[in-house]
Amino acid sequence: MTDHGADLLIRAGAVHTLVPGQAPQRALAARGDRIAALSPDPNGLDDWVSSRTSVHDLPGATVLPAFDDTHTHLIFAALGAHDVPVHQARTIPEFLDLIRQRAKATPEGEWIRTTTNWQELNLAERRMPTASELDRAADRHPVLVKRGGHNDVVNTYALRLAGITEDTPVPPGGVIGRDADGRLDGRLIDNALPLVEHLLPAPNLSERIDGLRLASSQYAATGIGTVRDCAVSPADYAALLAAREAGALSTRVRALILAFDLTSTAQVEDLLDVMEDWRNSSDPWLRVWGVKFLLDGGLEAGATEEPYACDHTFSGTLTTEPDALVEAVKAVVRRGWRVGTHAYGDRAVRILLDVYERVLERNPGLPAGTLVMEHGGLAGSEQRARAVALGIPVTIQQPLLHDTAEVEEGFWGPERVARLFPARGWVDLGAQVSAGSDFPVGRFGAMRSVWGMTTRQTVIGVKGPEQAITYDEALTLHTTNAARLCGEEMLRGTLTPGRLADLAVWDRDPAHCPDDTLRDLNPTHTFIGGLLVTPTGTQ
Repeated sequence: MTDHGADLLIRAGAVHTLVPGQAPQRALAARGDRIAALSPDPNGLDDWVSSRTSVHDLPGATVLPAFDDTHTHLIFAALGAHDVPVHQARTIPEFLDLIRQRAKATPEGEWIRTTTNWQELNLAERRMPTASELDRAADRHPVLVKRGGHNDVVNTYALRLAGITEDTPVPPGGVIGRDADGRLDGRLIDNALPLVEHLLPAPNLSERIDGLRLASSQYAATGIGTVRDCAVSPADYAALLAAREAGALSTRVRALILAFDLTSTAQVEDLLDVMEDWRNSSDPWLRVWGVKFLLDGGLEAGATEEPYACDHTFSGTLTTEPDALVEAVKAVVRRGWRVGTHAYGDRAVRILLDVYERVLERNPGLPAGTLVMEHGGLAGSEQRARAVALGIPVTIQQPLLHDTAEVEEGFWGPERVARLFPARGWVDLGAQVSAGSDFPVGRFGAMRSVWGMTTRQTVIGVKGPEQAITYDEALTLHTTNAARLCGEEMLRGTLTPGRLADLAVWDRDPAHCPDDTLRDLNPTHTFIGGLLVTPTGTQ
């Protein structure tokens, strides 16, 4: 027996370490939060067992490193834990009735918010509700209906509170929606969101902690051990710190602090001053990754080289002027932080590469991985080659494509939708590419993402099959490549002694599951730092 024994011992059918060339192991021991030993013999670590060892004898199981979701929104998921669950509705009357029921239980004048993980094409009417319809559900409460991170619909009460009238100037990079008769319809897009959202009261801390407890456990239940949350405000980070202190997090969190509506370098510097207190955290559960900027819109407003299929006068929206973005990014990297920038359409990708090239020219010697492209949705072959030459990592989100393909075809047409998130193209170039979900726009889940990248399946069929990658390549995008994106490749991503004991246990080998089974496959156990974080060990 070793001097101290193991805290955790797993005997399994196969432990895939993801170390190149290493055969599957059969036993894994962890001490504290680290992997201590592996063995090709299922009983090869039995000498590590002591009275305190938690032993899991799982002869038919497959063990993999826990996944990273490298671009997601845990904060949105946590806030949604207490919001009106409109994602359950299948018609607008059902949607409105859920809001109506909440209004009955909510004091007049208090805000009503909805969950964000829904799509209008999942409603029988295949459209968003309007302000006048929301008024019929709740006219004595301000109502915020949020879809994803780029779209709001609000009722008349909320418009009135925000002082939005027919004469309100449209913010650059934003949209204030109007109906066919030119009247306000309650729709707000991109840079118009803060007109209303700044009025929302912050949830109380106990609600926030409870939401983070529930949401992080839901991620862990799918095999995700680390989330890179790409839209965290300083107040959100304070809630994450409180949740960590309360032991409420079931996943590690790498936070990107959002610089969404900052219009000057001075404002960015003020944000960086706030972030200074978080710079030297040694907590492996919760850290700030860097700063997040947005260059263009989302589904409805990604900046494209060619006009939209639905409107030949429209080519998307730039939400930040390139010259201003250069100065903002320079300010961030001067302070030693990393930058992730949203660029969805091909025009935005081209402009972002211009911005990053200018920053690199003026800041020689920046550490590798300092500047990251989030999405790179329509990046073509020349843009991909340019990103690789500049050393720019990219995050892609196949679940977003899966869930929104029909919406996107309405805006961009089938040819451009087939080119979204070109995983094969990135991998073949040797790009620093990693994968995530972009929840709430795409549904999170470890194997759901792998299934999508290997099949290119969407809600309206296979799109861009030539961009499919292999199962092993998809694993890499969520494990070793993801850990590298976070600068943690010596801590996570493979199962080797000395690394963090972050692993997921599957009752069958995902590599050999039929596609329809793989899509919805969840692990039986997820361990983070050697701790079982799934409530009962099963889903």
